[in-house]
Amino acid sequence: MELVTLTIEKNVAYLALNRPEKFNAFNRNMALQLQGILDQCAQDESVRALCLTGNGKAFCAGQDLGEVTGENPVGFEKILSEHYNPIVQKIRSIEKPVLCAVNGVAAGAGANIALCCDIVVASESASFIQAFTKIGLIPDSGGTHFLPRLIGFQKASALMMLGDKVSAMEAERIGMIYKYFADADFQDAAKQLATQLAEMPTRALALTKKALNASMHTPFEEQLQNEDRLQYQAAHTEDYQEGVAAFMEKRKPVFKGR
Repeated sequence: MELVTLTIEKNVAYLALNRPEKFNAFNRNMALQLQGILDQCAQDESVRALCLTGNGKAFCAGQDLGEVTGENPVGFEKILSEHYNPIVQKIRSIEKPVLCAVNGVAAGAGANIALCCDIVVASESASFIQAFTKIGLIPDSGGTHFLPRLIGFQKASALMMLGDKVSAMEAERIGMIYKYFADADFQDAAKQLATQLAEMPTRALALTKKALNASMHTPFEEQLQNEDRLQYQAAHTEDYQEGVAAFMEKRKPVFKGR
């Protein structure tokens, strides 16, 4: 069974978590399949943007607890080092924009994998919850890195300790996600946004992503140097030449991601 489905359309790779009967909770096979597909998309030159979502009612309920409580349980050290950490590292390092389209509840690791993506949108009925403390665990999958940077230390601390459910509307209001859309409009809106990303100068988007990654841990003066270096690279792309030419000729640019 495909636990993560992949469809490529108009230079967008649509990845869907596919354990709907388990609310797309992660087991080892699904985590490894997602890693493999992310690697595949990184190497595929026809893919210029990715869109990660879930099939069924949920985006992802986090870890399948049956895997950690069964007869041959998988330990959390292995789950983090071999499942979740590689996923968030691949999402942050892939040199293509990654849109996360949260179609339903995003809990635990599911929430934090969503929040590590470049742009996050959600359906109006979706929700986010840092569910870890409800079972005596701490937030993982990069959550303690990204959430305080998205919404501030105090708010992140409260959500992680109390485990409050955050609606899509509230998530947008506090800056946790980019936008939410009415349920009836959500799929079309996410697809339109993913297509827009794929049509943009994706080399510049990749370099922007590198600059943002660096900004997480570098001081101001060093970040200026990072911008200088990355801007030099952007200015030597075919897309830059096309963008300038289109501006001068008063026409819409046709970017190729080169």
